[in-house]
Amino acid sequence: MNEALEKLIAKSKRIVFFGGAGVSTESGIPDFRSVDGLYNQKYDYPPETILSHTFFLRNTEEFYRFYRDKMLIEGAKPNAAHLRLAQLERDGKLTAVVTQNIDGLHTAAGSKNVQELHGSVLRNYCMKCGKFYGVEAVRNSTGVPRCTCGGIIKPDVVLYEESLDSRTLENSVSAIASADLMIVGGTSLAVYPAAGLLRYFRGDDLVVINKSPTPADSSASLLIRDPIGATLAL
Repeated sequence: MNEALEKLIAKSKRIVFFGGAGVSTESGIPDFRSVDGLYNQKYDYPPETILSHTFFLRNTEEFYRFYRDKMLIEGAKPNAAHLRLAQLERDGKLTAVVTQNIDGLHTAAGSKNVQELHGSVLRNYCMKCGKFYGVEAVRNSTGVPRCTCGGIIKPDVVLYEESLDSRTLENSVSAIASADLMIVGGTSLAVYPAAGLLRYFRGDDLVVINKSPTPADSSASLLIRDPIGATLAL
């Protein structure tokens, strides 16, 4: 718990939280962008290449080998940060969570207005007929998952080279533009266009909670280097 942050929360009425992978690492979900020895042993390409639209189309089976192994983490539960944000929404203080994460943990924690900029692993659809599938259809399949119509099932996640969903972007911009307090947490603000949404914030206070420096640090009213779960926990 951070007293300076709590004072800002207490006086604010329209809080928006903008978060990234660091929010979910405390739930046991690794940041795939931090390359470890396992990648080098098991995969011939870096994560950013595998998780691209081109790679998905050209090497679909290899894409799914990586995707099942690294992106579908079983048993992950919301942590203190997810739970506090959901409580702030119930209290009428937080208007939206804008997240770059695709794990669905904000929704699992009880947050209602969650703008998932990069989609969700929990949603999948047939590229041929559009039929919807849950996460188990991918997790329990082998090779390339197929629809009953024979089409390829694709995760509803935004791959590299793909555009963000326009409605999600519009909702995020609207929430950020009307916020009086913006809390940025667990993100290095290195992934665009998502990170560029901060320029729409016109409110009173910007809080940055991240273990490493970010481009927004110089604009922050409050800069916190502690773990986000411990920072937001009551």
